[in-house]
Amino acid sequence: MSRVRQLLDKLPWYTDNIHSILMYLIMGGFTTLINIVTFWLCTDVLNWDYRIANTIAWVASVLFAYFSNKKYVFESYTPTWKEKAREVSSFFGFRFLTYIVDFLVMILLISGLGINELWAKIWTNVIVLILNYVFSKWIIFKVRK
Repeated sequence: MSRVRQLLDKLPWYTDNIHSILMYLIMGGFTTLINIVTFWLCTDVLNWDYRIANTIAWVASVLFAYFSNKKYVFESYTPTWKEKAREVSSFFGFRFLTYIVDFLVMILLISGLGINELWAKIWTNVIVLILNYVFSKWIIFKVRK
């Protein structure tokens, strides 16, 4: 356990649930930053189509998200290959579902409503962040008894 966590645990209102949410917001913030910066680099610097950029940004951010969520947010321990396989497949499976939401909302906002690509990406990330937390907390990294 980290020194910071030990100090925070001394606060009477600081619970495991609050810690999980706080860590998800921090790691989710980094994940979102990776997603948006990668998207921006692909669209504005490399001048790629926003749909391709969105897919590349998704891959980069989901890889980071898996490892950061497993280690820092949900502190998941999977001792067997079967448990690891279930966790990995459910993580990437649910992330793929939110990628579809991400992709469709991006098309709606950009091609349908004419919203700026970067602003559309930012708003879409809010929706995806919430969905990903719900899936991660209650399905993917759920503590098994």
